[in-house]
Amino acid sequence: MSAVERSGRTRVTADPDWYESAGISLGIRVGDLVFTSGQAPVDGHGATVGAGDFEAQARQALANVSTVLDRAGSGIDRAVKLTVFVTDVAHQDVFARLRAEFYVAPFPAESFVQVAALADPAWLVEIEAVGAVE
Repeated sequence: MSAVERSGRTRVTADPDWYESAGISLGIRVGDLVFTSGQAPVDGHGATVGAGDFEAQARQALANVSTVLDRAGSGIDRAVKLTVFVTDVAHQDVFARLRAEFYVAPFPAESFVQVAALADPAWLVEIEAVGAVE
C-alpha cells in the first residue's frame, strides 16, 4: 500500500495530464471532497489557450476544472467552492456571465481575487475548485 493510499488521498489524473511534467497533481480526492490545483487556461499538452483573451482563457480554465472534477467522481455541478485568480478585476462581469453558463443555482461559494501575476505571464486567470462527491 502506497503512502497516498494509506493517507486516504487519491491523485486525480487525466490523459493527457497537463500538469504531470511539473510534478503537480491536477487534483486530490480525500473522502467525499475533491481539491483541484489551480486550473490554468491550458490545453491537454500544457499550451496556453486564448492569449490576451480573458473570456477564452476563463472558458478553458473552467473546462479544465470540469475535467478534473469529473475524473474524480464529482462534477462541475457539484463544485462547492471556487477561488478565481485574475490579473485584472475588471474582468469580473465577464466571469459572472461565464459562471452562469457553467453552473446552476445554488452557485458555489466563490472568491474573486486580483493578483499581481500568475505562473505564466500569458495567463489572465487561474481557478481552484473544491467539489463534492455524492
